[in-house]
Order: sequence, then C-alpha cells, then structure tokens
Amino acid sequence: MSTPEVSKEREIFRRYESAVVLHAQAGAKAVGLGATDLYALNILELNGSMTPGELGTRTGLTTGPTTRLIDRLEAGGYVRRASDPGDRRKVIVEPVGKPADLDKVLAPVRRAIGEIVGGYPADQRAVLFDYFERAAAAYRRAAEEIG
Repeated sequence: MSTPEVSKEREIFRRYESAVVLHAQAGAKAVGLGATDLYALNILELNGSMTPGELGTRTGLTTGPTTRLIDRLEAGGYVRRASDPGDRRKVIVEPVGKPADLDKVLAPVRRAIGEIVGGYPADQRAVLFDYFERAAAAYRRAAEEIG
C-alpha cells in the first residue's frame, strides 16, 4: 500500500522524467532534428561507431526506420556509412558531426543543472551520480525487457 509520502515522491519523479523528455524533444526541434535523430546521434557519440543493426537495437527501431534515420543523419552531415575494417561486407555508421547550435541550445539547462548539482556537498553529488549510473543501466535493461 502506498503512503501519501511515497505517492508524492512518485509524482515528483514522474514530473522529472516528463521534463527531461520534453526538453530533449524541444532541443532536437530547435536544431532541426527529430527527437529520435538526436537520440541516435547521442548513442553514437557515447558508444562510437556501430552497425545499422546495433543502432536500430539501441534506438528501438526496426530495419526500415533505421535505414531512413541513417539516411537523414547522413544527408545532414552527422554520420557516414563506412566499411567495417574487420569485415568489409559489413557497414558501420560513424559519427562525423553534430548539430551546429546544439551546444548553444543545451547551454542553459546544462548551466542550471550544473548549479543545482554544484550546490550539493561532494558526498551527496557522489550519491547523485551513483544513482544516474545505476538508473541508466536499469532503464536500458527495462527497455530490453519491453521489446
């Protein structure tokens, strides 16, 4: 049974998640991309080059939409298709650029969140970043379980 305190905590967390998603969508739109396109670029930036199949798996897209995603990103100058050095029959998707205004668009929230996090003592910041790391892994596992 849920107590009023737990219910309030869930509501706060849901509002936080919604705000993050809304900001990601607004940021993508501000630089002329769809949210999935910007998400895919982030995946490539964080993980490096990968096959179209790997990118599709990580974005949750099937083959056709993944191909169209890569086409859009390639046309925009953000990625290129290259032969896999280990197996020239394979194609890999390499990040080669990012939206010109992305850092400008994200600067205000980065600054604001930096101030919030910076306001915590070092031991509490360590807890926050431990949470971020563990929660990210939990979300990835949950996404894999969903589909």
